[in-house]
Amino acid sequence: MTSREKVRNVFDRVSPEAVMWTGHPNEKTIPIFAKAYGVEPKAEAIFQYLGDDCRWIPADRGYHHPQGAPMFDPAWGTERKTLSAEGCFAHIEDWKELDEYPWPNPDYLDFTEIYEEIDRHQDKMVFTGVWSPFFHDLTNFLGMENCFILCYEEPELVKEITRRIVDFYVEANDRFFRGLGDRADVMFFGNDFGSQQDLLVSPELFREFFLPSIRRLIAVGKKYGKRIMLHSCGSIYRVLPDLIEAGVEILHPIQAQARGMSARELTKYKDKLIFVGGIDAQTFFVNATPEEIRREVSRVRSLLGPGLVVSPSHEEILPNVPPGNILAMAQAAHTKEEWK
Repeated sequence: MTSREKVRNVFDRVSPEAVMWTGHPNEKTIPIFAKAYGVEPKAEAIFQYLGDDCRWIPADRGYHHPQGAPMFDPAWGTERKTLSAEGCFAHIEDWKELDEYPWPNPDYLDFTEIYEEIDRHQDKMVFTGVWSPFFHDLTNFLGMENCFILCYEEPELVKEITRRIVDFYVEANDRFFRGLGDRADVMFFGNDFGSQQDLLVSPELFREFFLPSIRRLIAVGKKYGKRIMLHSCGSIYRVLPDLIEAGVEILHPIQAQARGMSARELTKYKDKLIFVGGIDAQTFFVNATPEEIRREVSRVRSLLGPGLVVSPSHEEILPNVPPGNILAMAQAAHTKEEWK
């Protein structure tokens, strides 16, 4: 049985399978892990060594602007020095200014190389799609604090900018999945809606301003028969029922130390969601012993299985994570156990 078939069984809850996803090693992590494992200093070599059952192949690299411009440039003539700094729409006076912005052109999309990469991993469960971080794009354009204020002061402006951003992502994903066919099973997209303690906005604002865009993106994946996998770091437990109702089937990365997001607290959703993640990457992976890692994998799997793909609680594996701990996770994840 291939990894793709085994992960399908997890998604379908046909039978419990011992499967895992390493995540995304940081570029500074790759040579450290490669040296420890005795493999080439490439992410794929590390994945093969660990027996990774999944591959994340985002489609964003398919955007090729003739002058090399990015999909979205939130600065556009302004200077942004921090992630929360205001962008070019922060003090817009006339909506006509929105028409002057160089919105991304879907005709600059060419997914040929993405499809070729996916074709090389037909035995794996591939997570793919245009990442579509519309929430981050919006807050970059407006400045995060300013954006939240404008949700009250200029709600229609916030919705109009969001619509224009999401229009592109909907079209981009539609074109991508139309050409993808059945070569991959999962539409994977993400925005970080939570902090360590709570949502970044109230559930009411989330439902009014951001959930409709999530629904629009989900509709594209459903149109092409894909499983819907949503990424959001942080504490988002207060809107999990909304996300489930909207069509989210798979949740990533299960930030274990965020409020309300522990494996035990999420068991109430185990019949409605598949979980990818859950092994704490904030402090546990950094400080634990390999044996402690193995016990934690067993504990989390007993709580969230069989609908669980074992993985770190953040896909970015930083250089301070000991290689032996990721290896211990992989070994434990591939050890068959009885689920309760």
